[in-house]
Parts: sequence; structure tokens; C-alpha cells
Amino acid sequence: MTGGQAHSPWQTCEVGRAPPEPQLGDLIEIVHGPYSHWAVYVGGGYVVHLAPLSKISGIGWSTIGSSLADKARVKKERLCDVVGKDPYEVNNKHDDKYNPFPPSKIVQLAEKLVGREYCYHVLCANCEHFVNELRYGVSRSDQVRNLKQAVLFSRGSHREPVF
Repeated sequence: MTGGQAHSPWQTCEVGRAPPEPQLGDLIEIVHGPYSHWAVYVGGGYVVHLAPLSKISGIGWSTIGSSLADKARVKKERLCDVVGKDPYEVNNKHDDKYNPFPPSKIVQLAEKLVGREYCYHVLCANCEHFVNELRYGVSRSDQVRNLKQAVLFSRGSHREPVF
């Protein structure tokens, strides 16, 4: 495995308590209500993440507006500013399936994209797709896959969906 550990215990950015620093290129999962936001650690306490423009203009992560935004900007921000009071963990969950890029390449790719604007779609081009593309070269979102499976199962389809 390249970079940090596959999973770390859940952390918070509490005042007066410094959480352990992730490794360069680690994927950071931040729980925001019913879903997770994702970022990649680039060092010095900073992450790069895909932020829907509605979030940038003041609509919170947990609102439907931020989920349905059609544009997003790549931002570099302090980890604790992105996390706020929400729990987060290092989650390099696909290191066993995919060969991660070297940490220096992940950071270089992430830094190069800062400030760029992209199309955003919660189902096919979200923050989880973005960070997995940076770390593994594979655009995927398990949250979306799990949602699709739940919807198909609730409709009575007991077949394994093919995505």
C-alpha cells in the first residue's frame, strides 16, 4: 500500500487536540449527515477537494442544493476548515483493488487542478469520483453504487446490478 494506512480511527478537529497527520496522498472521508464528502491530503494540514459551487456560495454540505449543483471547483483548504465539527478518517479503501499512484504524483495532480471548475453530478461526477481518480486513476463512488443497489433492491429486483 502506498501512502498511509487503509483505515484510521474516526477523528475530529476539536480545539486543543491535534489529530494525527495523514500521509501524503491519503483519501480523507468526512461524514456530513447522510453521506460523506471526500478529499485528498496534500501535506501541511491541507487537502484538495471538489466543492460544489453552491457550497462555495454559502449553501451547506448537507443541503440538497449542494448535492444537485451542476458545477464544482477544485479547492485547496485546511483539513480542519473542510471538516468543521464532523468526524473524518483516512480511508484508502481501494488500495487492495487498485494500485495507488505514488504519493508525490497524487499530490502533484491534485495541486495542478486547484482552481479549476468541473461539471458536477452527484451520481457520476462527485467528490468521491474525483479523489479516487487522483489516487487510483479510477473514477468511482461507492456511495452512488450502494444507493443504486438499495433502490433496485427496494423495487423488488434481487439481481446484482451491473454498473
